[in-house]
Amino acid sequence: MNKDEIIALQASQIEALLSKVDVLTARVLELENNQKKNSSNSSKPPSTDIGKPVKTKSLRQVSGKPAGGQPGHKGGTLQFSSKPDIIKIHSLSTCSCCGQDISTSTPVGYQSRQVFDLPPIALEITEHRVETRPCPNCKCLNTASFPAGVTQAVQYGKGIQKLAVYFCNYQLLPYQRTAQLFEDLLGHRINEASLVSMNQRCAANLDDFIVQLKDCLAKQPVLHADETGYYYKSERNWLHVLATEQHTLYMPHAKRGCQAMDAMGILPDYKGRLIHDFWKSYNEYQCAHGLCNVHHLRDLTFCAEVEKSAWAAEMKQLLLNLQEQVNKAKEGNAMSLTSGEITHWWDKYDTLLTEGRRAHPLPEKQKGKRGAVKKTKTQNLLQRFEQHKESILAFASDFAAPFGNNLAEQAIRMMKVKQKISGCFRSEQGANDFATIRSYIATMKKQGKNVICALDDLIRGKPLAIA
Repeated sequence: MNKDEIIALQASQIEALLSKVDVLTARVLELENNQKKNSSNSSKPPSTDIGKPVKTKSLRQVSGKPAGGQPGHKGGTLQFSSKPDIIKIHSLSTCSCCGQDISTSTPVGYQSRQVFDLPPIALEITEHRVETRPCPNCKCLNTASFPAGVTQAVQYGKGIQKLAVYFCNYQLLPYQRTAQLFEDLLGHRINEASLVSMNQRCAANLDDFIVQLKDCLAKQPVLHADETGYYYKSERNWLHVLATEQHTLYMPHAKRGCQAMDAMGILPDYKGRLIHDFWKSYNEYQCAHGLCNVHHLRDLTFCAEVEKSAWAAEMKQLLLNLQEQVNKAKEGNAMSLTSGEITHWWDKYDTLLTEGRRAHPLPEKQKGKRGAVKKTKTQNLLQRFEQHKESILAFASDFAAPFGNNLAEQAIRMMKVKQKISGCFRSEQGANDFATIRSYIATMKKQGKNVICALDDLIRGKPLAIA
């Protein structure tokens, strides 16, 4: 090999190594940036934060109000009752001054103090006996009927069933702890299999309710949607939720995308506005969309702090300022910003996009390389803000659309609490029953109904109707 060939070979090797260095450098930067993601600048939950943050960074802005209850706030102090259940008179017999007997003198007044407490809790066993009587005419033996619902030789009554379903599905206790709770309170331990049967019967009573709930959700002008990992039989599945301020529907499914959303039977024909966090499957549906700007604020925070993007910081501030403008307009009972205000804010938005494109140009695709071009977080976010402007700014053009997706996220959060307390479900049936009962409880609670009373009607086979 002559000198020129050696030089050419070395040049090609150097070029290959430099290309490899660029790839590895980009990969190292990506991994370092991932380590900098936390609950304040991304969608990661606080439980995944590494170490103790130096200072908590909240997306909430200073309100200017003093700490504590605000003027007009009703306190929760225990109030004196005008109708006590029990009145105990504590009499005097001796004068505290001279020691004279005063037991026969007439009281001239009372001072009162009240104690709110529970009466002793005890399990009450009712035995039903039906008579058997012979007919004096034909000698036929006649037997009376047991009351409705009394079908077994020994069974639990509706009061026990109601509390069992309440503890498992509202207070989110696992079966074992629910059984232990009954044993500690009543001195009687309920078999875990009995708890499972109680939940199954309640879920079966809600078939018509779920149909009504889906019909009601399909007619709502705005729906909030979200999904989260949901485990049963130690396998990862997905819990989907659709919610409004008055309704909540849960459904577990093996899939995260459109297959599961189609199975819910609402989104394929939905014509209102769907609020979500930009999970790609939601964009497949031909309805109006609204993107969660709380997610955007966290993403923009990451881009500004980690990728040092001035565009991200300015766009974050624009969204916050626009939200403040919208809140002020809502206080004046407006339905949207005026056309002049919309033009002003839309122009500022477009100007920022122009500056963002100039500061963060998209990388060009290299010849010979397959697949999508790797982009930074800022470039991806900038592209989303360009392509989905109407969905991002929907909260300003239509006040029925909210700024964020808190309703769906709050609904999902309770399911994560359930998993942290109880772990995964043992069966698909158990997951479905829990989602069904929780849909009923969450909807009734949103509509101002007492949860215990709502469950009482459910146990009796007559769940409350949707308002």
